[in-house]
Amino acid sequence: MTTKLELLSPAKNLEQGKAAIDHGADAVYIGAPLFGARIAAGNSIEDIAELARYAHLFGSKVFATVNTLLFDSELEEARRLMWQLYHAGVDAAIVQDMGLLELDLPPIELHASTQTHNYDPRRIKYLEQVGFKRIILARETSLEQMKALRQAVTADLEAFVQGALCVCYSGQCYMSLYLNGRSGNRGSCSQPCRSAYDLVNEQGKTLKHNEHLLSLKDFSAAQHIERMIDAGITSFKIEGRLKDLTYVKNVTAYYRQLIDSIIARREGLKPSSSGTTTFSFAPDLERTFNRGFTDYFLQKRQPMASTTTQKSLGKKIGTVLSANGNRLTISTSETLSAGDGLCFFNSEKQLEGFLVNSVSGNTIITNKPLNINVSTTLWRNNDHAFEKQLQAKSAERKIAVSMTLTDTDSGLQLTVIDQDCCCVSASIECEKALARDEAKAIESTKTQLSKLGGTPFEINTIALQTRHPYFIPTSVLNDLRRKAVDKLAETRIQHFHPKDTVLIPNEIPYYESVLDGRANIVNSKAEAFYRRHGATAIERGPDQPETGFKKDFPLMTTKYCLRYELGQCLMHKCNNSVAADYAGDLYLLNNGRRFRLAFDCKRCEMQVLPL
Repeated sequence: MTTKLELLSPAKNLEQGKAAIDHGADAVYIGAPLFGARIAAGNSIEDIAELARYAHLFGSKVFATVNTLLFDSELEEARRLMWQLYHAGVDAAIVQDMGLLELDLPPIELHASTQTHNYDPRRIKYLEQVGFKRIILARETSLEQMKALRQAVTADLEAFVQGALCVCYSGQCYMSLYLNGRSGNRGSCSQPCRSAYDLVNEQGKTLKHNEHLLSLKDFSAAQHIERMIDAGITSFKIEGRLKDLTYVKNVTAYYRQLIDSIIARREGLKPSSSGTTTFSFAPDLERTFNRGFTDYFLQKRQPMASTTTQKSLGKKIGTVLSANGNRLTISTSETLSAGDGLCFFNSEKQLEGFLVNSVSGNTIITNKPLNINVSTTLWRNNDHAFEKQLQAKSAERKIAVSMTLTDTDSGLQLTVIDQDCCCVSASIECEKALARDEAKAIESTKTQLSKLGGTPFEINTIALQTRHPYFIPTSVLNDLRRKAVDKLAETRIQHFHPKDTVLIPNEIPYYESVLDGRANIVNSKAEAFYRRHGATAIERGPDQPETGFKKDFPLMTTKYCLRYELGQCLMHKCNNSVAADYAGDLYLLNNGRRFRLAFDCKRCEMQVLPL
């Protein structure tokens, strides 16, 4: 049995979606015009339809995000949107709000967004039972949990492999909504987790001052892809619908090469789309936006925060050997260039950046005088040469085809078959003069037929099976080749058009009958859905304006634990002597706002509560 593996890349827009496919993505996910969890990354139906055609040419897929919570006044518009996406050729819709399942939906495949907090095995099994064909796992899911989930459900399992991390369980963060009315569950999170906080204990002692205590490093599972495959993951997702074009190209290319290297040495694995991608650059995860990397909870709990800065550090390049005004001599094995952006932590422990004006050997001239000490570590957070390289064409994806030229009564026929067994034929009427130099005619004919530049195809084999070698004018061969290739492209697009997936409602009982605000029910259809599935008591979510926040409603629930991060875990005694300063209640302070931290050591979770 062959397992198909899917590399899933983000698409902020049509351009980035096509670039992701060119760089080897087996699928892309893109924001619909409305109701996407990144409100700044919406796209027109026309662009999504164009992207779907382009993707299907390579056997790749397009998933559209419709994964915000919906108010009653938005349900009809959401229903119409789902039909528009279906007619645009989208392969699946990624959704959060269960109210959608109560609507007259098109026969489109549904994926359960990570915003539905897919961490509890009971919920994941339930989502499959009510009709979701794919479950996007919570980022906190470990390798062992993935393996257990694979045994429990038959739905596709999708997991993140790269990108920014929310500190809170997805779908369970209400901090932004509480602070300024911008809801993460409605696509407009203001990212308060990236802010700086003071940590204060119950005696009023400041334990940490002005640090990014809730800001996590970026996630990277690059060292664990093979174990994720063995655990049953078949879709590997890159975060980043708000990232730039170079990020999408670089990270997609990196994971394309990594997954292909695994496929090449293991039987029974193949990509879920077609074609071979070649790159004109060497992918490097550190050379585009990152806050440093963590593999989070894939193996075991570990320090994972980027408390000193919420900004991108880029790649560590070396240390300062000497400094004099705007002249630095550095120790590095990297090649630097004018226009590079470098950064370091200054004496105030703040990240400070500067530009490189010129380079001579290991000496650089900066755009401003610097107060920097010898031995200070430098990072490059803007690699000018790398960015320039990726702004140009940096990859090419080709589908192998075989051609056969044969006679017809009035001319010639060209049959083209590709690696997916899509087969087309095109004919042309023409005069067929016997060639005087048969070898030269054969070579010339093959040369013209193989000119596939500017198309997504490349020649594997050409067979000339005409009765005689002919002298065929170049214009005739070109016309015949274009007809066949255009027909093959359209055939592939239709061949990979998504099949209808009909949702069949059922009444399988939900595993809980009492649902509080964290169930994120904010419309009558979602309430009807859960009541149909056995819920007897339902509390509307805080996103509904008239509901608001009740006392002690958790603004964040996290697997991340600040005590553990700081080496003060009461259970594990990370630093071997738990300081009394951390044993009681702890509080976060920011701009006059005060929040209490609650620790559930049995579940190894932390909550941020309002005061």
